[in-house]
Amino acid sequence: MSEKKSKKNGSHFRITYNAPVTLTFSFIAAAVLLLDIKVFHHHLIPGIFVAPGCQGSVFAFNWKSPLDYIRLFTHVLGHADWTHLLSNLSFILLLGPLLEERYGSGLLALMMSVTALVTGVINACFIVSPLMGASGIAFMMILLASFTTISQNEIPLSFLLILALYLGREFFSPAHDPNIATFAHVAGGICGSLFGFLAAPARRSSGKNRNIKQADAD
Repeated sequence: MSEKKSKKNGSHFRITYNAPVTLTFSFIAAAVLLLDIKVFHHHLIPGIFVAPGCQGSVFAFNWKSPLDYIRLFTHVLGHADWTHLLSNLSFILLLGPLLEERYGSGLLALMMSVTALVTGVINACFIVSPLMGASGIAFMMILLASFTTISQNEIPLSFLLILALYLGREFFSPAHDPNIATFAHVAGGICGSLFGFLAAPARRSSGKNRNIKQADAD
């Protein structure tokens, strides 16, 4: 009887919403692009999901417009086409669940929001062209993921290698596309590096303290 029951339970599978922040972000970004193409005929994303540029540009930031402040956050949900979206989601869906499990959904959501704001503000202050896409968040996750083995007073070699490859591709690629927001990528990577240094040591040290207390108890 118990054997039949275990077989029945073993054949049962269910889909879990394992990374709510990562999955929700991805679904919203896909929905925004779909609505922009099918319903709003490419007027939705330019109106709401694009960060403005610096003063003097055609798309200059207007400090009197409440919508421009919202765009400093929402630009990460806007993408030019499906190729642009999928190239970003390939990193976000790969790394996001791992980071969300490590840092928690709330903290990862805060990291993504801060990265969106930082890249949006930089674009509004210094860049002529408007900014859209989750490239900054993707690069933030790439750099943050390299801190999975960080501990106090140590810099992982994996971080140094990723940083070198990342900066090399951004600044020394001979076939660099001028439409790619290099500064947004760099800003996102810097955010990921700072988040890794600020968040990982505390978690590591707390884990070490628990191990020490457990050893003393034994």
